[in-house]
Amino acid sequence: MTPKLNRRRFLSISAATAMTLSTGASAAPVAYWTGHTMGAGASMKLAGLTDAEARPVFRAVEHEADRLERIFSLYRPDSQLVQLNETGLVRAPAPELLDLLSLCDRLNRATAGAFDPTLQPMWLLRATRGSAATDREIEAAQSLVGWNGVRFDTEEARLDRPGMALTLNGVAQGYVTDRIGALLTERGLRNVLIDFGEIVAMGRRPDGMPWQAGIAAPDGEIVQRVVLRDRAVATSSPAGTMLVPAAGIGHILDPRSADAKAINRLVSVSAPQAAVADGLSTAGCLMSPADLAHAIGTFPNTTLETLI
Repeated sequence: MTPKLNRRRFLSISAATAMTLSTGASAAPVAYWTGHTMGAGASMKLAGLTDAEARPVFRAVEHEADRLERIFSLYRPDSQLVQLNETGLVRAPAPELLDLLSLCDRLNRATAGAFDPTLQPMWLLRATRGSAATDREIEAAQSLVGWNGVRFDTEEARLDRPGMALTLNGVAQGYVTDRIGALLTERGLRNVLIDFGEIVAMGRRPDGMPWQAGIAAPDGEIVQRVVLRDRAVATSSPAGTMLVPAAGIGHILDPRSADAKAINRLVSVSAPQAAVADGLSTAGCLMSPADLAHAIGTFPNTTLETLI
């Protein structure tokens, strides 16, 4: 089984702790929820609801999060992603899986291959073998990487070569966050802060002010604060989890070359969709500023917030 490393989670938690409410009295009640999804902690703030009013909403959120985990999780044996990785085939894939694979295709093309979920064999090798991985093992893992080996439509999702596998860690947390936001909107909620690994802010804080998020480096230092309204932000850093510390290899690997290392230490992107921000911030760690700017420009109303 894939090692359950907390990919980029430290950054998300750091960012979440930097979100503040006014020190004065709130104009409306706030209901709070904390839990776990996609193998990591999650939280929400719903402005304008009491805890009792929010209880059925939170139950619906938990049900939806569990349903999405059964599609995207790398760790649940009943998930469609695990089935795809183990057998190379999923028949009648869930609409959400097709939707996310379609976004992965857009991200792959926009980033000229820097975003590529088929790097899972290389990630697994680095995570389990570390500096002990041999040149032959690295070459074999690299031969399984390539988005052109993924096929999907309403009838099936398929991996062309035996041994291929996907990781959706660079985009699925954002997608789940978006789906939770959509669920809350459908229930008429307008002032919400969601942190399901990526951060989505809708409407305003209880005091009427905009929501704020802090962008944190792996050491916890807040390097920038951003104002969010009906918008998502995602932050990535290769140093969030080090796979081979002695070689300076972090958890964001370049799918285009086994020898390449990350270019940027910290990338934060905001967008209307958390999945888009998630994918671009991940790939952005591997891209030159000019190439990243071009990729971001292919997604409307998307902004580079931090590049270090």
